[in-house]
This record gives sequence, C-alpha cells and structure tokens, in this order.
Amino acid sequence: MSPRPRARRDAPPASVSAGLGTRISLGGAPGPHALEVLEAVSRIPPGKVMTYGDVAEYVGAGSGRTVGAVLSRFGDEVPWHRVIRATGEPNPAAPVEALRRLVADRTPLRPGGDQVDLAAARWDGSPA
Repeated sequence: MSPRPRARRDAPPASVSAGLGTRISLGGAPGPHALEVLEAVSRIPPGKVMTYGDVAEYVGAGSGRTVGAVLSRFGDEVPWHRVIRATGEPNPAAPVEALRRLVADRTPLRPGGDQVDLAAARWDGSPA
C-alpha cells in the first residue's frame, strides 16, 4: 500500500468548505454584506433572538457562518447576544456573557436556563 500523498502547505485550501467562501478580508471597515448583517442584528428587539441562519436569510445573502464571522469581527456595537445557534445555545465565543445579557433582556429560556426557548423568542423580522 502506497503512502497517502501529503497536501502542499504552500497551496491554498481547495474548496469553499475549507473556508475560502466564509473568510472576511482583514482590516478596514465592514463591507456592504457586513453592514447589512449588522443593521439586521441591530433591529432584533430585546427579548427576541434570531439564529445565525435566520439573519443570513433575513439579509438575503451569505450563510450562518458568514453572519458569525461578521459578528466576530464587527459585532461589538450591536446586540450580538441576540444571535444564537439553531439549537437555542448562545454565542459559542462568550456563552456566559451572552446568557447574562439574554436574561437581562428577559428572553424566554428553556428549563435549565442554558438555552433560549426558540418557539417563544424567535423574531421573524416583522416590526414590533
């Protein structure tokens, strides 16, 4: 049996699944897509949440991963804690702080208090 060929380290990743389609360029101000994501997140009312995928669908572009990348890079000035995983789990980068803020917003949580009750708290993007 011949050994498996090693990937060249000087070559870029071969596919979008390797991250080429989700990386935001480093440096500078947010681009048009990032600005749309940040505007959408800023509209989520207290006590309501959207999943990463919901935000992508709401702005009509990108994916949950691109929304997460935008929030990671530029989300300090918006209510980032109101964007959660589809399982109801809070932001994986700062779950304790996200839950603290969600509780302060009076967001409905599931029994146990570590996940959002999506059936009660999911925002559909309609005006309040």
